[in-house]
Amino acid sequence: MARVYNFSAGPAVLPEAVLKKAAEQMLDYEGSGMSVMEMSHRSAVYQKIIDDAEAGIRKLMEIPSNYKVLFLQGGANLQFLMIPMNLAVTKKADFIDSGEWSSKAIKEAKKYGVDCHIVASSTQDNNRYYPKYKAEDVRKDADYLHVTSNNTIYGTKCMKVPQISIPLVADMSSNIMSERFNVADYGLIYAGAQKNIGPAGVTIVIVRDDLIGRIPNLPTMLDYKTHADKGSMYNTPPTYGIYIAKLVFEHMIAQGGVAYYEELNKKKAAIVYDAIDNSKLLKAHITPEHAEDRSIMNIPFFGPNEEINKKFLAEAAAEGLVTLKGHRNIGGMRASIYNAMPIEGCQKLADFIRKFDKENA
Repeated sequence: MARVYNFSAGPAVLPEAVLKKAAEQMLDYEGSGMSVMEMSHRSAVYQKIIDDAEAGIRKLMEIPSNYKVLFLQGGANLQFLMIPMNLAVTKKADFIDSGEWSSKAIKEAKKYGVDCHIVASSTQDNNRYYPKYKAEDVRKDADYLHVTSNNTIYGTKCMKVPQISIPLVADMSSNIMSERFNVADYGLIYAGAQKNIGPAGVTIVIVRDDLIGRIPNLPTMLDYKTHADKGSMYNTPPTYGIYIAKLVFEHMIAQGGVAYYEELNKKKAAIVYDAIDNSKLLKAHITPEHAEDRSIMNIPFFGPNEEINKKFLAEAAAEGLVTLKGHRNIGGMRASIYNAMPIEGCQKLADFIRKFDKENA
């Protein structure tokens, strides 16, 4: 069967070149006589894999030397708890509530006894824009401000952050390395790997040195210091997922790095948004009036009724455009066009939208 264009929000499409290289090395990684999946994480061969993975992401994101890169497990959901456990010294934290994932982060922090202040929210308007806020809206005595830079469900994003005096924490699970930004503007960045980095199972945490070890006597596995001190090797890490991440980083560097992907991603998103905005039947969840808030990774859109939505999904699948069903929270359709989605996939989706519109409007 020919490969389809997979618009899944995650686990998501990976670069074909990476998949082919992994397939070539499946039984014998660089003359070791074994697969990476079988390899001891304590071996010199695997140590080089994880070291190369860290070097790759450091180069791509220009991560300063006073930041640690941790390869963890548990997804962003575990970070919703680990962050307040490690950073909330005074048990005060501020949040920008832009949708499902930020709301879950707030919920977990509250469970841990943190005084959570909502600086700005878009939930009252079904998250049709990214909440607007200024530096003076943030409490100066809070331990950190938490933002979700991109929202997979609602299709909003914000990478322009005000200069604040407290650490800025960002969930970048769905847009890490999709465009350039300054890591030094953040105290901590975290991301599940399964969208722009690799397979599900790896969580990347990029954390400034001074934010590690602030709170003593934490549970061992929930303490960033445990993992920082042991180079993400306190226990067995998700070895194969880190290996695939290494291959993805190498592939991205060879293509031209984050700058290349930023330009490509903006072109891809413009192709899809243009087709939706010019449709008589379909409408984007984030309308053109909020164009500055539109995600270039996730594009939710809808027909006028459920019958049209189902017809669109069925006919799109028949054309090899799959996993376009929207999140259960809002329904409709959603095109996730992460770094590894080729521009041809976006063009084919746009052509299908125009064809569907002509036949059904």
